[in-house]
Amino acid sequence: MPMPHSRPMPVIGPRCHELRINDADGTWRIIYRLDHGAVIIGEVFRKKTPATPGPVIDTCKRRFEAYDR
Repeated sequence: MPMPHSRPMPVIGPRCHELRINDADGTWRIIYRLDHGAVIIGEVFRKKTPATPGPVIDTCKRRFEAYDR
């Protein structure tokens, strides 16, 4: 089984990435941000379309902004 892939997600913010995981039940995504000494998870969802859904992007932006406050 190959390793999961990750790609930058600058549309969400700096240091944000999307981890792509495929398993027998479907395709999953984990949106996360790398901070000094921490990995902050913004969202975990099952991928159903080629593009990351707008509501997921908006949710992650709000959660990371809340974390920063």
